[in-house]
Amino acid sequence: MTQIVPVILCGGSGTRLWPRSRASKPKPFLPLIGDETIFEATLDRCAVFAAPMIVTGVAHLPHVEAQLGDSEARIVVEPQARNTAAAIALAALRLPEDAVMLVCPSDHHIGDPAAFADAARKAAALAGEGWLVSFGIEASAPKTGYGYLKRGEPLGDNGFRTAQFVEKPDVERAKAFLADGGYDWNGGIFAFRVGKFLEELDAHAPAIAGPAREAVTKGREQGRLFHPDADAFADAGSISVDYAVMERTDQAALVPARMDWSDIGSWESLHAARDKDGEGNSVRGRAELVDCRNVLVESDGPRVSVIGLEGVVVVVDGDEVLVTSMQVAQKVGKLDGAANQ
Repeated sequence: MTQIVPVILCGGSGTRLWPRSRASKPKPFLPLIGDETIFEATLDRCAVFAAPMIVTGVAHLPHVEAQLGDSEARIVVEPQARNTAAAIALAALRLPEDAVMLVCPSDHHIGDPAAFADAARKAAALAGEGWLVSFGIEASAPKTGYGYLKRGEPLGDNGFRTAQFVEKPDVERAKAFLADGGYDWNGGIFAFRVGKFLEELDAHAPAIAGPAREAVTKGREQGRLFHPDADAFADAGSISVDYAVMERTDQAALVPARMDWSDIGSWESLHAARDKDGEGNSVRGRAELVDCRNVLVESDGPRVSVIGLEGVVVVVDGDEVLVTSMQVAQKVGKLDGAANQ
């Protein structure tokens, strides 16, 4: 059976979940849903496959190592952030060519791990046939914050050819995709046979492939850590794997994934993923709500009282306080406090 190796990408600062998520300790390393951190939950659901490879930066390395538990994971330490195509290239160059990489962000919530594992095995089967596979997340609402994948012809029982990649649409176009029924969200989870991915990267993004190869060739091992050469890696282009490869290859496929997924990309999406009371309220910390609906309160100390509000987020973290409506919670990352955390 083809070896499936999870490649877990740990980067970013999660500014849209400020003030809880900060550059010093971003959302993957926080217990935002349940008692486990998002990163620990990612490790748990990937444990049915081979020992993972984690790609992270120096700033996040202490958090990664502290939360690995007894995992036999190997870690690639990026000298600098160069987006997902370069990060995935570094991992691929450290793996056997016939292995299948299961590329997973470290900061997503998946409520149905069994469905995730089933989708991963189907994706790995297609990847073994030479397809570059995206997970197509069921589009349950006309979201404008996600890219979309249009399903093409079936590829047996495992998935579909990807007929079209669609950038984040406006709301009317998103509603049309939902009504059509043939579009899924692009969740940023992928499966590639290592050799095929590197072949496609060479063909479509040599400005990433070349520097990544040189960085790995000149890199050094330190126990479970691998440090690519910083000077060589600095020459790699900074571009997402979608732009660099997936939208350019003629071997793009998708596997439908119905697994209670959320990217936890805003306070609104975190509220949707959390347990709530009968009025749709979610509370962590000391709080009292009176005549409220669909309110999220999170406080690490001070008592919060909310009366007669609907669709509101109140977060207290240290000396920072955030109050926003759910409707505009996506804009939190634009605050000066979030940008300069």
